[in-house]
Amino acid sequence: MQISMKSKDKYPMGFYVCTSAYALERMAFYSAKWLIAIFIVAEVIKGGLGLTPADGAKMTANLVAFTYLTPILGGYIADRWINPRLCVILGALIMGAGYVLGYQASVLSSPELLSGMILLVSIGTGLYKGNIAGISGRLFKDKSQLDSAFSIQYSIANMGSFLGTLIVSFIAYKIGFGKTFLVCALLLLLSAVWFYFGGKATFGEIGEKPFEANENKIYTKKVSKDYRTPLTLEDKKKIGAIVLFSVFSVVFWIVWYLTYMPVLYHWGPDFDYANKVNWVIGNFRVPSSWFDSLNSLCCIILGPVLAAVWSRNAKSSKGDMSIFKKTAIGMMLLGLAFILMCTAEIVRGDGQASLMWIIAVGILISIGEMVFAPLGKSFISKFSPPRLLGLMMGVWPLARFIAGKTYGYLYEMLSGYSFVYAYGIVAIIVILCGSVIWVLDKKISLLEDFKDEAKEMV
Repeated sequence: MQISMKSKDKYPMGFYVCTSAYALERMAFYSAKWLIAIFIVAEVIKGGLGLTPADGAKMTANLVAFTYLTPILGGYIADRWINPRLCVILGALIMGAGYVLGYQASVLSSPELLSGMILLVSIGTGLYKGNIAGISGRLFKDKSQLDSAFSIQYSIANMGSFLGTLIVSFIAYKIGFGKTFLVCALLLLLSAVWFYFGGKATFGEIGEKPFEANENKIYTKKVSKDYRTPLTLEDKKKIGAIVLFSVFSVVFWIVWYLTYMPVLYHWGPDFDYANKVNWVIGNFRVPSSWFDSLNSLCCIILGPVLAAVWSRNAKSSKGDMSIFKKTAIGMMLLGLAFILMCTAEIVRGDGQASLMWIIAVGILISIGEMVFAPLGKSFISKFSPPRLLGLMMGVWPLARFIAGKTYGYLYEMLSGYSFVYAYGIVAIIVILCGSVIWVLDKKISLLEDFKDEAKEMV
């Protein structure tokens, strides 16, 4: 995690337009993510589809998966054909239309329409997410501000998801699942309108042409001689390290996403068969959507704390630990969260476990995420051979896509075994993966200039 000081210059007003619009989209997305998972499994008499938890896991997995794959296509479109501003607005409107389809799915009790919603939201996200970040970055003349600016955007986006999941359950229980999808659609409409009018006043010429366009000229693509040069042994080693890192990333994110399924379906308060944790504090019943809120809150509060720890370590006589040791720690924390889940299941016996177990699990997976997640793109951008940077950067969202597509099926498989046995095995596998990364650190660090550059990344 790179630490940069904020420049004395103020950020462009357009940056705040992009950031607030993005926060509205995140508010809708994370609300809908929880809403889908509950809506699918809720009884028809309660306004749900009455399907199985496995169905709910697989459909939410599809939503997560394709929103990591489609931004690659959306970025390609904005690079070459459609101006990025239009991509963002179209993306917001398509996502909004998807949420309206979710409302129709509730009216007609149609899983097919819900799948249509997931498709539209995925396409819309592809046009929206990467391009709003691209416009944000191009608003800055002083590129030294970018690291701190995107840190602020990340925090504000998490505030949006925090607020969305904080209140969505109350809205859903008050007006019903279907109408709550309409609330998500309204947030996307608001995001599109605000982005359009706010951008018109603050963006200048930024985003009016495809990203390949440079003012009045279009870049001419020519094949560099570098592409015709064979890869060196050093290049191959670094590519191998990126691929290895990405494989472990798939494992991490499969398990990270998997955590939400037992919290919702095995322990959650929304289904009679799953109420194995005491979600009541005093006279208040804590909504299961607050598990998402806890994750967002941890990212907002604990992110700067971890950044300060890395910064302090970097200034110490021993220097900061390598990127691989950090990712190993992140993976081990995730494994520890699964050990806590198994312990809670053993301790509760035939009764209810304390809500503190759920809170502890949520905090652990959030810290693990903050240690693991930010390092991948930095690592790839530092060590990829320049001519393969675009391809290597595409590996990272591909890893998240594979993980998102997989965890629903893994949950379905694990549901056929006893909880402690199934999730205990998962915990062991994740901790072993973390241990392997830790052990391999020295060998990978032998790559030319690897250690020195790794220290510069924090």
